[in-house]
Amino acid sequence: MTITTQEAVSKIQGLNGAVFGAEHIKRTNGEIRIGAYRMGVQKGVTGEGLKFDPARKNLLGVFDMNSDGFRFLDLNNLLSVTVNGQKFTVAGQ
Repeated sequence: MTITTQEAVSKIQGLNGAVFGAEHIKRTNGEIRIGAYRMGVQKGVTGEGLKFDPARKNLLGVFDMNSDGFRFLDLNNLLSVTVNGQKFTVAGQ
């Protein structure tokens, strides 16, 4: 099933911190990456906040379950998401 980027973000945010899968193109080297991510993780958060607004750069802040660290998914390079065992292809805006 094909969905828009905005629909993909809505599905991810509707998980309330549950793990989801994402396939995306890394901005640094163009490599395709598949990973398991979560939103709403508090581990290691200092309360200092970010020095920029990720939404203005079309980024989604997530916790990478494989690398055990915080990352940003570039929503412009999102290829697919897997939510509750169902895979959705992301077709952009």
